[in-house]
Amino acid sequence: MSMAAARRRVGVLISGRGSNMVSLAEAAQAPDYPAEIALVVSNIPDVAGLERARGFGIATATVDHRPFGKDREAFEQAVDELLRLNRIEIVVLAGFMRILTPWFVKRWEGRMINIHPSLLPLFKGTHTHRQALEAGVAEHGCSVHFVVPELDAGPVILQAKVPVLPGDDEDRLAQRVLVEEHKLYPAALAEVASGRARLVDGAVIRG
Repeated sequence: MSMAAARRRVGVLISGRGSNMVSLAEAAQAPDYPAEIALVVSNIPDVAGLERARGFGIATATVDHRPFGKDREAFEQAVDELLRLNRIEIVVLAGFMRILTPWFVKRWEGRMINIHPSLLPLFKGTHTHRQALEAGVAEHGCSVHFVVPELDAGPVILQAKVPVLPGDDEDRLAQRVLVEEHKLYPAALAEVASGRARLVDGAVIRG
């Protein structure tokens, strides 16, 4: 069986410019990378990330969450159907600004990952760079984790650290973390797609 045939089909969910999606698509161009970005789905029409994905020749789709109103599960069922029609095996959240219901998380348990701009378990939720600066930490960074129903609480696959420098503001710190995100996410996806990192009983098992 060739390496190309063995690559895992990945669906990326985005809501915006898709900078992390681009880093994954670039990594997946390497012939020995264990995953292919097969589909990019946005919950917001016409975002820049969709155009960027098409530039890589990746299939794209939009499932606008607004017509579903407050019925989050109905929206997720539409996304889930799209993922299954495209034979997606791993779901990657890349700037996807929707909180997922336990139904969807359970459907993709052990096969869905997210990147968060902090060294989890520190600074969950939003405004992580501001949280880090206010806390006066010496190190900040980003984490890739398996998605579980509790927000930003899934077991960590990989982390990358950056120093917090004198004179840092949120923007400077965010830029430094983003550079690491673009390296960390492809590395973490490779771990999951190759089976080197697996979610077993709520913990990451390696090997």
